[in-house]
Amino acid sequence: VIVASTRAAAGEYADRTGPVLVDWLRGRGLTVPAVAVVADADISAYLDELFGEQADPDATAATPTIVLTTGGTGISPTDVTVAAVRPLLTHELPGLMTAVHLKGLENGIPTALLSGGVAGTVGRTFVMTLPGSTGGVKDGIAVLDPVLDPLIDQLEGAGDHE
Repeated sequence: VIVASTRAAAGEYADRTGPVLVDWLRGRGLTVPAVAVVADADISAYLDELFGEQADPDATAATPTIVLTTGGTGISPTDVTVAAVRPLLTHELPGLMTAVHLKGLENGIPTALLSGGVAGTVGRTFVMTLPGSTGGVKDGIAVLDPVLDPLIDQLEGAGDHE
């Protein structure tokens, strides 16, 4: 779980979105390290270091199965998370982001449509960029929860065709 927030990285406030994701993932039985809080301007370098050569779908080095980010999905000049993640993707899953936007509308938040976002894979790692609000993160969880197990199965090779 990576939080893209310049102010949280500077200690100006405590992030509330990362812990929501960590609790949900751990509640699903996954091993999750501590939340990484990164300044917006540093997110691209952080992701490059995290993934290294994993943009190669045939790479075998150990990488996370799931990377969820929060923050940096808006339209302000400092919101660069989506731009940092998109070029790393080897396979995009746009339906997941559409579902998150629709969930926000369903919950009466029309500004959910102002959040960008991408979901897909970097090699065998699933990556999704979620808004920096707890409501946006909860919408993302609601969308991901019913598809997480099949997603992990596919990342681990179930359904691969020879």
